[in-house]
Amino acid sequence: MEVAFTVMSRRIEIAPSVLPCDFSRLGEEVAALEAAGVDRIHWDIMDGQFVPNLTIGPDVVAAARTHTSLPFEAHLMVHTPDLLAPRWVEAGCERLIVHVEACTHLHRTLGHIRSLGAKAAVVLNPATPISTVEHVLDLVDMVLIMSVNPGFGGQAYIPTMEPKVRALRAMIDDGGYDIDIEIDGGISPKTIAGAASAGANVFVAGTALIKHADGLQGGTADLRARASAAVR
Repeated sequence: MEVAFTVMSRRIEIAPSVLPCDFSRLGEEVAALEAAGVDRIHWDIMDGQFVPNLTIGPDVVAAARTHTSLPFEAHLMVHTPDLLAPRWVEAGCERLIVHVEACTHLHRTLGHIRSLGAKAAVVLNPATPISTVEHVLDLVDMVLIMSVNPGFGGQAYIPTMEPKVRALRAMIDDGGYDIDIEIDGGISPKTIAGAASAGANVFVAGTALIKHADGLQGGTADLRARASAAVR
C-alpha cells in the first residue's frame, strides 16, 4: 500500500522517444507529439561506443527546439557525458540523464550538469543494482530504470525490472527525496500498468506510441489512463 500511495502522489507523465519518428521531419514530429498531449520529449543520444548504435547530435536537437514548447531531456548513452554536456544544454535540453556505467566519477558528473543550469538525472542498465545511486540521490530529480538493454528501439520489455523499480521507490521514499522514477524500454499498453504499479511515474514510449492504432492523441491518452488506473 505504501508504494501505491507514493506513486499516486506523483504526476503520471508520458515522455515519447523520437527514435521511431521520421528524422527528416523531426520539427513536425515533435509539434505533433505536443498536440497529442505528451509531457516531454525524450532524446536518445547514442555514440556507437557505449551502445552499438549512433543517433543524433546537439545541432539536430537544437533545430527541433523551436517547433515545440515541451521540455526536452537528453538520455546520454555515451562514454563521455561530461564532454558535450554544455552543448546539450545549449541545444535546449533542460534535463541530462547519464548512465552510472559510463561515469567514472558519477557525483562529479551530476554536479557538473547542475552547474550548467540543467536538471541532472541518472540511469541504470538492467544488470546494474540500485545501490549504485544510493549516495547521489541528493543531486538528481529523476532516476531512469532501463527495462531493455540500451541501444535500439522496439525491444521487448523485461518484466523482472519491476521489483527493481519497487525497491528504488522504497529507497527514495525512505530517504525523503522528491524524485521521479522513469522507465524506458518496451513500454506499451500491455506493459505500462506493471511498471506503474511497481512505482514508476514517467514512461518513455517509442514504437508503441508512435504507431498506436488510435494515433498519437489516442495512444497518449491510452497509456496515461492505463498507468493511472494501475496506481489507484
